Amino acid sequence: MKRTFTIGDIHGGLKALKQLISKLDLTANDTLIFLGDYVDGWSESAQVLEYLIKLDKSHKCIFIKGNHDVYCENWLKSGVKPDKWLFHGGKNTITSYDKYSENQKNEHLQFLERMNLFHVDNENRLFIHAGFTSMHGPYQEVYESNYTWDRTLWEMALTMDKRIKKDSLLFPKRLLLFNEIYIGHTPTTNYNVLEPMQGCNVWNVDTGAAFKGSLTALNIETKEFVQTDPVYLLYPEEAGRNERSHKEVEKTSNL
Repeated sequence: MKRTFTIGDIHGGLKALKQLISKLDLTANDTLIFLGDYVDGWSESAQVLEYLIKLDKSHKCIFIKGNHDVYCENWLKSGVKPDKWLFHGGKNTITSYDKYSENQKNEHLQFLERMNLFHVDNENRLFIHAGFTSMHGPYQEVYESNYTWDRTLWEMALTMDKRIKKDSLLFPKRLLLFNEIYIGHTPTTNYNVLEPMQGCNVWNVDTGAAFKGSLTALNIETKEFVQTDPVYLLYPEEAGRNERSHKEVEKTSNL
């Protein structure tokens, strides 16, 4: 039996990633679609990328690039360290590379550069980190950064859910382009929800692993999901690194 799991934002939580993969009991027929933000947050960002590079060699994986991954990629490529990135997890990511050689860093850079900005499967299901704004779809998006930063798609899906029927002229054209859309980027814990959320045909699988939530894998066929322990419990020595709530983070940055 073939299964496809889409996995939410990891944010340097290697212990959670290992726990999740163990719980999935994967076979050679399974596919894993990661929705981005592998780095920035907990202390093992470099180690997460290392683990995923190895996982890609033993299983069928598709990796979507997130906004935090773009920052990490730019740092590995040119050494650029924006203050906003450092404040929102970049410092921990840089520290995680302390014992890595230049060859290892270059391997990680190439891995990040190979990542997809979005993926559309044979069932016309879109997988993207954040969203897109063009009513013609991501292929015609003017600003590529929207793939990793946009939140309007998710906010619109939440607002429109159950209000207007799909066959109405008022139903958003963006949402009609795909049978289903899977995203990360905006933690469901912002809405006091610890599980994947659905708005219209959009599924949000970022369940707040960067803060007080768990890491989640969603079976896209059955909509059953598997979760880890809350990630902060796996890093008790780091739990106090960021006591701000998700909403407080939103007030200081659009990360």
